[in-house]
Amino acid sequence: MILKYLIQKEFIQFRRNAFLPKLVLIYPIVIMCVMPWVMNMEVKNIRVTVVDNDHSTLSRRLLHDIEYSNYFLFNGQKGTYDEGLKDIESGDADIVMVIPLHYERNIVVKRSALVLIAANAVDGTKGAIGASYMTNIVNTTRNVGAGALEKKISTLNLYNKKLDYKVFMIPGLMGMVLMLMCGFLPALNIVGEKEAGTIEQINVTPVSKWTFILSKLIPYWLIGVFVMTICIMLSWAVYGITCEGHLLWIFILSILLALIFSAIGLVISNYSNNMQQAMFVMWFIVVCLMLLSGLYTPVRSMPDWAQTITTVNPMHHFVDGMRTVFVRGGGFTSIVEQLGMLAVFAVVTGSWAVWSYRKNS
Repeated sequence: MILKYLIQKEFIQFRRNAFLPKLVLIYPIVIMCVMPWVMNMEVKNIRVTVVDNDHSTLSRRLLHDIEYSNYFLFNGQKGTYDEGLKDIESGDADIVMVIPLHYERNIVVKRSALVLIAANAVDGTKGAIGASYMTNIVNTTRNVGAGALEKKISTLNLYNKKLDYKVFMIPGLMGMVLMLMCGFLPALNIVGEKEAGTIEQINVTPVSKWTFILSKLIPYWLIGVFVMTICIMLSWAVYGITCEGHLLWIFILSILLALIFSAIGLVISNYSNNMQQAMFVMWFIVVCLMLLSGLYTPVRSMPDWAQTITTVNPMHHFVDGMRTVFVRGGGFTSIVEQLGMLAVFAVVTGSWAVWSYRKNS
């Protein structure tokens, strides 16, 4: 009964706060509706300047293919390579492509026809991928010009047929919403009570540490489930992306992550004396865990030492499990490792939260 009344107290305080109920509604909407667009890692709209020294039918075909590509923006033609290079130096172009003299004739007679692709590599990823896209277009056009037979290669894109980067990002963004909501709110709740002096009233009562901690955690677990429901609905309503697996596993993963980060928030609040300390430490932990989770870049692309750290990152296991269920349609056997690791983290962080709280301090 005591636990019930303490939980009621938490919800009453939550409702009386003019900001928090609005935050719980607005925050997932903003993250889910804005972040998939602005955090798109696809390389598109690469500006290309062309120097055509051949002016042949094949070179014009190549220009046409570039102009109507989904990845390039045709920036016009220049007379010389030096003029094209000035476009890169001024920021008006990302790639300069130089088509050599007698390009079509050399291809027809099967001689060497070297096309120069000069890419702005200040952004190494954009430069390398842009040059790779351009090379594919040049090779395709060259094979057509040479009368080459079409190679019998069939490409099948599994799980993400349209190669939409949002399918990769959205399950991870759901975890980011949960992590921020269930991490920051409990931390600031306890520290706020410390600053207001109301926590001293709890300390002099016979309420046990476990009861007090549960009364602080349970409301945010429920908020986490509510927030995850909003995210799933927005994924379907805004992007037409639905869960391929069973929603039960999505919510189990979400509850475990909510438990972990609400416990981490309580641990931080137990060691913090004011809001500034709690905010700084919590934000530092959140940023580190997000960057090492595989949310933005594949874990296998990280250095070996970073890949080792991800094994003890609960956010990594959550994102991996979410993508397995949400995108690939996996079941229990597919995510048993992720569930086990999250359960271990939940026990460890929960125990730490109880141990670190000193009721009589």
